[in-house]
Amino acid sequence: MAQSNQHVSIYNPKVIVYSIGLTTAILASMSIYRSHFVRFSTSLDVPKTLFRTKHLHGKVTSVGDGDNFHFYHLPGGIFAGWGWIRETPEINKFRKLKNKTIHVRLCGVDAPERSHFGKPSQPYSEEALQWLRQFILGKKVKVKPLSVDQYNRIVGRVFIFRWNGWNDVSEEMLRNGVAIVYENKSSAEFDGMKERYLKVENKAKKKKKGLWGIERGLTPGEYKRLYK
Repeated sequence: MAQSNQHVSIYNPKVIVYSIGLTTAILASMSIYRSHFVRFSTSLDVPKTLFRTKHLHGKVTSVGDGDNFHFYHLPGGIFAGWGWIRETPEINKFRKLKNKTIHVRLCGVDAPERSHFGKPSQPYSEEALQWLRQFILGKKVKVKPLSVDQYNRIVGRVFIFRWNGWNDVSEEMLRNGVAIVYENKSSAEFDGMKERYLKVENKAKKKKKGLWGIERGLTPGEYKRLYK
């Protein structure tokens, strides 16, 4: 019996549909991979397309000031093997993690300034630093990138998961009186949370929480303008 030797044209509707489906699947897979499994080492590696639309998940590896920290990006989480196949980094390993972490500035808040370059520290600056370390150091957080500041830090809204769900770190700092609402109107990032932050700050003031319970001095913004 003679075998059929028919040639299937690339213009055959079935071939076209199959090709479109395969191409779409490949492009979708590439998009998912870029969005969820590519690790970003520094703030400058993060694509602008992810700003304000996606969250970066990772581990806080160091906290050097009262309103910013370093963050090791762990894309894909446990599904990518982090914590069981791939090791997560230890905290405060500065040399080992050089150029491997994203420097994050918390949006919407300002903590009292610590002593830098011979400048005096502000009252409550050490307490604010210790509070933030206790709250996030060594823990998993998610960061919603909003912009990159003049120091190449990602200014972002940061969340940490606790018993009551995802907590906004900036809001918790205001609630505990270890930071104030950011004053610089021209460059402030709030992710739509400014009014809520002001209400939380006002409650902390009334209760004299944290820095509101000590004698008032310069705000962090006034301090920076004075020692600029």
